[in-house]
Amino acid sequence: MRMYDLIMEKRNGGKLSEEEIRWMIESYTSGEIPDYQMAAMMMAVYFRGMDEEETRNLTIAMAESGERLDLSAINGVKVDKHSTGGVGDKTSLALIPLVASCGIPVAKMSGRGLGHTGGTIDKLESFRGFSTGISTETFINNVNRIGIAIMGQTANLALADKKLYALRDVTATVDNLSLIASSIMSKKLAAGADAIVLDVKTGSGAFMKTQEDAFALAREMVKIGKNAGKYTTALVTDMDQPLGLAVGNALEVKEAIDTLKGEGPEDFTELVKELGSRMLIAGQKAETINQAEEMLARSIAEGKALDKLADFVEAQGGSREEVYHPELLPMAGIQEEICSEQEGYISHIQCDEIGICSLILGGGRETKESPIDLSVGLVLGKKAGDYVKKGEVLAVLHANSREKAAEAKARFLKAYTFSNSPCEKRKLILGSVE
Repeated sequence: MRMYDLIMEKRNGGKLSEEEIRWMIESYTSGEIPDYQMAAMMMAVYFRGMDEEETRNLTIAMAESGERLDLSAINGVKVDKHSTGGVGDKTSLALIPLVASCGIPVAKMSGRGLGHTGGTIDKLESFRGFSTGISTETFINNVNRIGIAIMGQTANLALADKKLYALRDVTATVDNLSLIASSIMSKKLAAGADAIVLDVKTGSGAFMKTQEDAFALAREMVKIGKNAGKYTTALVTDMDQPLGLAVGNALEVKEAIDTLKGEGPEDFTELVKELGSRMLIAGQKAETINQAEEMLARSIAEGKALDKLADFVEAQGGSREEVYHPELLPMAGIQEEICSEQEGYISHIQCDEIGICSLILGGGRETKESPIDLSVGLVLGKKAGDYVKKGEVLAVLHANSREKAAEAKARFLKAYTFSNSPCEKRKLILGSVE
């Protein structure tokens, strides 16, 4: 088998067989196929696409290219959740302890953030002493003992995806549906869960800018999961403005804690319950959305969800006291109100710009080696559709540098667009793919 022939086949609009795809991925992972030939193949796929069978075969080959997590020693149906990411997306922090408190075992691998805010692991490290550097044995024992554990992604999980993504990133071949879907789902399949619930974001703060593209990606990933024998479902949700009110690591942790106490922002609470309901159904703990929502609401009301977060944090070296007293979490030295310079209805928030404000303050990473300030960020006071008077507070900025605060404030004010006419409140849940 020759890579030259496979490149030509795909360039000319042909279809690659399962055997050809498997050989290609194995040979590239081992270093036998050079980057320049794989770059040519990625460009051919970008323009010619892959059909459903090719996409499934590519995903499985990538999932099997490195380590695979064996979760068979964990009791019950293991349900994983994945979000395509956005601004203020702290969903896992509230969702995972909530569903675990309802009997769903959650064994999750998460990563660090690159961009406007930290990843799930960075946010969890807001708890003093918390660590995801645990052994696989401890990981599995914790899930069986308290129902929840999170560990850092191993470098060898879906190894081909790591190599391929780095190559696609520098050859302008990232935004192809088959390649995006196979990248996400290969890691999910390698992580060993029995069922997968997906949150596909769309809007100015998301990777998929249009609803059409977001639904297409959701359908593609659900097909892959189904074809791989996994129960898979997806929600398409709005990311044309930040999720919830908090943007920034420790600030988002505090908002997740508020939500587990039943005091979180309306939109964030809605998303947690919608995703949680589907996780309970996937994990065979509920038969209908209504039944699942009642279980989730009861867990929050009885304090079980918050207690589960405390158990989880403590089991991984963190301080459970900070769960019940979030004022002990990292706090920035400067809190400055950002007041509106005009009056009217907020018609649009350029969501990605709010994320960049957090990055300027130090809440995210420019490169993988960049340090991150867990205490900084913003807490919004007004969102799209709200009426604002001149001088009214739009947000509170949390910073540790006056210079960075001034730069973030100037950028923040430019992200808001106003109208003299009332604007319809944005719909959060745009649809589902079952």
